[in-house]
Amino acid sequence: MNDIMITITIIVLAGVLLFVVPLVTMGDKVDDITQSQVEALVSNYVDEIRSTGKFTQEGYDKFLGDLSATGYTYDVEIEIKVMDENPGKKTSQTVKDKIGENSSYSKFNLQIEEELKKYGITELNPGDIVVVTARNSSTSLSQQMKQFVYKIVGNDKADVVASKAGMVQ
Repeated sequence: MNDIMITITIIVLAGVLLFVVPLVTMGDKVDDITQSQVEALVSNYVDEIRSTGKFTQEGYDKFLGDLSATGYTYDVEIEIKVMDENPGKKTSQTVKDKIGENSSYSKFNLQIEEELKKYGITELNPGDIVVVTARNSSTSLSQQMKQFVYKIVGNDKADVVASKAGMVQ
């Protein structure tokens, strides 16, 4: 009876090693390739906005289409920090030539998408900062297996995430 239990355990272990491990390894490679693709897409999109100073509906739709071509669905977060120049002089400063301090305010997804629907384009000024983050909202088999292990170990969850920020020139 004891030999039968050892034999069954060895067969189960062999099955795991022959089928599950290669499946997880293949999934990891696919996730790594997808991660590098998403990083490149986000970086190129931010660089395009940064260099042209324009945020257009066509560019945004193309960006979302390129992201969905990776096979995942994504939650895209966009923030535009608009430079608000204050040309007034401060009386407490000792240098008379210095102009007032600049401040910024942020526009987020909802505001940006409303502007794009209304006008089709958002013009940005030099000094504005664009931050784009893409995080997958669907999970692959590899990510599900990693998240199961991470829950046991206590680490963070496995995701495909890319973020990039740049200042408009």
